[in-house]
Amino acid sequence: MAAKNDYFGLEWIVSLILAIIPITAWICGIITRIQEGKIVAGIIRIFLGGWIIWILDLICMIMNKSICRLLNV
Repeated sequence: MAAKNDYFGLEWIVSLILAIIPITAWICGIITRIQEGKIVAGIIRIFLGGWIIWILDLICMIMNKSICRLLNV
């Protein structure tokens, strides 16, 4: 069963595959933050969603089996 912290309610393995690919991780990260009502975090993710946030999200996805909630503004 998918955790509510995965991308769009997808299974963990599908979310992990999406998180591995930098472009999809960036787009999915923006969309999920905006869906959660964290508009400022989504906007920050648009401009600062570079390599560091991508790597941290990927590490959190592997270690915690859920998306890391960085920039919870």
